Parts: sequence; structure tokens; C-alpha cells
Amino acid sequence: MERYSGPGAICPGDFRKFWRPRVISSIEREVHTPLALSFFRESRTQKHFLEFFTANIRNQNTRRAYLRASTGFLNWCSERGVVTLSSIQPIHVAAWIEELGANHSVQTVKQRLAAIRHLFDWLVTGQIIPINPAASVRGPSHSVRRGKTAVLSPDETRTLLDSIDVSTPAGLRDRALIGLMVYTFARVGAALGMTVEDVFVQQRRLWVRLHEKGGKRHEMPCHHNLEAYLHEYIDGCNLAKDLKAPLFRTIGRGTKLLTLNPLPQANAFAMIQRRVKAAGIDTKVCCHSFRATGITAYLKNGGTLEKAAAMANHASTRTTQLYDRRSDEVTLDEVERVLI
Repeated sequence: MERYSGPGAICPGDFRKFWRPRVISSIEREVHTPLALSFFRESRTQKHFLEFFTANIRNQNTRRAYLRASTGFLNWCSERGVVTLSSIQPIHVAAWIEELGANHSVQTVKQRLAAIRHLFDWLVTGQIIPINPAASVRGPSHSVRRGKTAVLSPDETRTLLDSIDVSTPAGLRDRALIGLMVYTFARVGAALGMTVEDVFVQQRRLWVRLHEKGGKRHEMPCHHNLEAYLHEYIDGCNLAKDLKAPLFRTIGRGTKLLTLNPLPQANAFAMIQRRVKAAGIDTKVCCHSFRATGITAYLKNGGTLEKAAAMANHASTRTTQLYDRRSDEVTLDEVERVLI
């Protein structure tokens, strides 16, 4: 492997032969700063750094988050005169964590600490550095009983779905995507990762196949509303002719037609913001809001926590409880008892 030879060389030629350009560009986009690059002048260090994100991390979202955290920490160190991996000490990690805590949530701080812990563990195993400077650093304490994701009421969700103009491919796509997340409790990453063949008929009912985190395959029957949305989308956009193609795709510029490119998560988020605003809904929602909305609606209508966990593909009902917002209505009713 050649030595570092300037901007962009963090991904050397032999690495580029075997990895998709999308993976290479994501790594170079995060690491391509003079400060971060100063840590990777030796080819052996480059190799182990790249292997951590490619051979050790399979999930694309985790890879992106860990890359951002690692680069952020290395930039922070460089700005303070720490320019080699071996010179990084626990006190540097602790100071970085302290500084992050002033502007970021506890969950974000803990995730970024976990990222550099795992990176340094990998570098210790590869004999790049002698010890892991992040191993002895404690993260902030954090206890969660209720999730922070905003939830829509059933009326708001119905208003949103009905407000979408389905006379265009974009409208059919957007209604199908939002409906999928609401009725199957799907994560946006799992929804966007679907291909056309992941919508199939079984037991005379339409089913969907979701590829969840950790390589788990999760199959769910469709609610009758979702079944209608998916049929109208697939038939209206003539998607059944290529079963291997992405189910949710971008819209071509100037054509208003679907392309063969998968819809990126950032585009899905932007679409949801536009649709929510157009529907006159003031709640600040994100992609995950529909997962929480679906779970809450299911539980309010007599569903059990255990079955909700199975439908959401949660390993524990404790995770599902974070999405249960039935207590919000109780709280609002009790607040109105303060008669002054």
C-alpha cells in the first residue's frame, strides 16, 4: 500500500479496486480535512483505519456516525496541538467529552465516545497504538423512560396522508413510504432499503419484507390501507417489471418520473418536512415519528406491548415502551384540573 500522498489518498488504489465508490466517497468526505489527515501519514495506519470502517462495521448508518465522531475528535485534537495517535491521552478524550456535553444531547455524547473507544480498540489490536486512551473515560450517565421523538395523533396522520396529491409518481411514492412506516412500524432505513420484490403476496394478503439492523429480515402483513397504497404505487409507476430495483426511488430532474436510484434518507426527511408543512401540521416530526405514531395508535386500540415489540422487531419490550405515548393524553387531562 502506498504512503499518504495528499488529499484524497486516505483511500489508496488497492482499496478502491474492491469497494463501491459510494463507500469511498463517504469516508473521504469525512476524513478529507488537513487536521484529520495528519494522523494518517503512515500506510499501515491508513490500512487499519480503513479496515475498522469497512471490515468491522457493516451497517451504513453506524459507519457514517462513527466516521463523523472519529473525525470530529481527531480534528479537535489537532486544533490543540495533539497531532499523532500515540500522543492522545485519556485527559484529551475526557476534555472532548466535557466540551461535547455543553452543546449536544447525552445520547449523542455517549455514541461518540463509543465510536472512538471502538476505533482505538481496533488500533490497539492492530498494534498501531499501545493503549486505548478512551477505555478509562466515563461517559455521562443517562436513563431513558420515554422517547423524545415527536408523535402525530391519528387525526393528524390521516390528514397528512389524505393531503398528498397522488396524481403524480412522487405523490404515490411519498404516501406509500409514509404509510409503510406508520402501519408496519418500520425504520426509515429499512423502508428505503426495500426492493420491489420485498412486497409480495402470502396467504392471500400483501406482505412486506424489511431488512433491519444487524442483518435481520423482518416480514409483516400489510394493513388494508397500506395494501392499497402499495398497489397503487407499484401499479401506477409500473415498478413490477424490475423486481430487483429499489422500491423507493428519486425523482428525475425536469421529468417528474422515478429514476432507478434509491431514495437517500436525507431526501426522505426533506420530503416529510414538505408534506407535513403542506398539510398544516405544526408538530416537528422526523422519519422516526411515524414508527412511534404507529406503535402508540396500536396500543391505544387494545394492542399488547409484547405483540407491538414483535411487530416493531424490538428485542425487548423496554425498547417498545419508549415509543408508547398513551400517557401524554393522561398528562394533558390532569393539567386541565388546575382550575385557577
